[in-house]
Amino acid sequence: MENKGVLIAVFAAPVAAAALMWAAFSSGLADIEPRSVLRIEMPPSSGRVGLPPVEGPADVSRPLVVIDAGHGGHDPGASGAAGEREKELTLLLAQSLREALLAAGKVRVAMTRDTDRFLVLEERADIAHRLGADLFVSVHADAAQNDTAQGATVYTLSDKASDGVAEALAARENKADTVNGVNLEGQGAAVSSILVDLARREMRGRSLRFGELVVREGKDAVRFHETPQREAAFVVLKSLDLPSALIEAGYISNAEDAQKMRDPAWRKVFAGSVARAIEIFLAEGQVAPVAVENTATP
Repeated sequence: MENKGVLIAVFAAPVAAAALMWAAFSSGLADIEPRSVLRIEMPPSSGRVGLPPVEGPADVSRPLVVIDAGHGGHDPGASGAAGEREKELTLLLAQSLREALLAAGKVRVAMTRDTDRFLVLEERADIAHRLGADLFVSVHADAAQNDTAQGATVYTLSDKASDGVAEALAARENKADTVNGVNLEGQGAAVSSILVDLARREMRGRSLRFGELVVREGKDAVRFHETPQREAAFVVLKSLDLPSALIEAGYISNAEDAQKMRDPAWRKVFAGSVARAIEIFLAEGQVAPVAVENTATP
């Protein structure tokens, strides 16, 4: 019996002490002063990213090109057999294109990202809108289960994909706004759909023209896919009401293409051809259309 009493006392003492402490804290008689406080800086409530710097001529009348390096941050994009990551190659390609445009000195340039950071698709388009861009070029690296697929491709916006490959690629790229299964698009998709509907015909035609120029200016320097121009419903393009295109510089899933995209010399050639296409396209847009005289007899 004596041992039993000791055991009861041993177990009861902590319980009683805990009860007394709880009563003191709940009544306010006792207070705990933390030794340290961790404060976490939260993003602004507006959620809008800051605008990147605009580089190039100081003349604000010069056309502005916004270059978008696909993926970034926790979104690596597609991967190559040698460990290449799309987000890294797209940034290198975008930087090469920026340098080519700045070297020519004819247009102003801004990049949606110049570091390894994540941007949702609407943020990329929003940057171009807020800057008043004249052209939006998104740079990516394609991927396919068939590692023999290779070559560059230029995609422009369409509600209906031009083929099954384009539809599958658009579906994969549009998932960049999904993190841990949560869709981050929000209501921006509905707003952008209205904008696209209003300007669809003109912007689609101008975007297709830009794609033609990219293929024409690069055909002697860059290997293109057997179907170099395609259309797909990319969210990053659907949110824009200005001429825009998504350029797949090659297939990261193809060893030869991946090696080229890693090569600074090849990137310079690629960027030079795209830069020429951009300059020609923007020059065409600055030429006033010729009025056609109505010669029909009354």
